[in-house]
Amino acid sequence: MVARTRFDADPCPVARSVNAIGDWWSLLIVRDAFDGSRRFGEFHRSLGIAKNILVTRLRSLEDAGVLQSVPAPDGGSHREYRLTDKGRALFPVIVALRQWGEAECFTPGEEHSRLLDRRTGRPLDRLEIRAADGRPVEPEDTVVEKV
Repeated sequence: MVARTRFDADPCPVARSVNAIGDWWSLLIVRDAFDGSRRFGEFHRSLGIAKNILVTRLRSLEDAGVLQSVPAPDGGSHREYRLTDKGRALFPVIVALRQWGEAECFTPGEEHSRLLDRRTGRPLDRLEIRAADGRPVEPEDTVVEKV
């Protein structure tokens, strides 16, 4: 097996983010955590992932500070996985991926899950990137300042 390239010292925030959550299983685990999954078995049933891979991904998300393993609230011997503040900060990333997928990965009229505002029952507005002054920003309006 080829060793995975690490980006621990890379000056690019995207590269460092990929270090923490850059494989599809990790992103789907985070998605499921936002959807309410807490126990190993819930993640396993939802994802259909091999147990050894799930163990590895959960451990790496814990090591990255995205998930925290806590005792079960019922006092049982099992543990539960909870999103940390760092993990909850991934919510806009998950919403952006979801909205991109809705727009780009389904044919018109094709059924798919929807993310709804719990209070109103309505879909969320599309995420927009805005400058400090409130104007919409497109890719060509930005430049990366290299360090």
